[in-house]
Amino acid sequence: MYRDSTTDLETALGKTRPDEMETWLKAHQQSLADEAHPFAAYMRELFKQKTVTQQEVFLKADIPERYGYRLIAQAKKTAQRDIVLRICFAAGFTLKEAQRALKLYGMSELYARIPRDAALIVAFNNGVHEVEEVNEMLVSNGLDPLKPCGSRE
Repeated sequence: MYRDSTTDLETALGKTRPDEMETWLKAHQQSLADEAHPFAAYMRELFKQKTVTQQEVFLKADIPERYGYRLIAQAKKTAQRDIVLRICFAAGFTLKEAQRALKLYGMSELYARIPRDAALIVAFNNGVHEVEEVNEMLVSNGLDPLKPCGSRE
């Protein structure tokens, strides 16, 4: 994936002077996100790392394939955080990976003080990767299930 961790990059930036920025950028090029499509690059890299295809993920997430490809490529934008979460669960993301995906997409990360988000955090932390299983857990605790593709928030 990336050569340097975010913490390593932040540490190096803390020691970098403005006149050294060009050198820093060259030295850490392999660790920087694609500026034009950071979400797409991140998702594709994680899919590759987890040895899942986009097609498999969209099927498990119950997202139309064509729509899913356009979302990942950022050719189509959604305001539905649940769609991104469905993809993260279906791809087998960890909580940390899902939080980063949400952030890169421009959405708020899961927040422990919000009951539904807390339940989703528990699902990620316990390796629940089936959307139906996540929804069953949410509903059994009196919370709204992950919205299907095409529904409005």
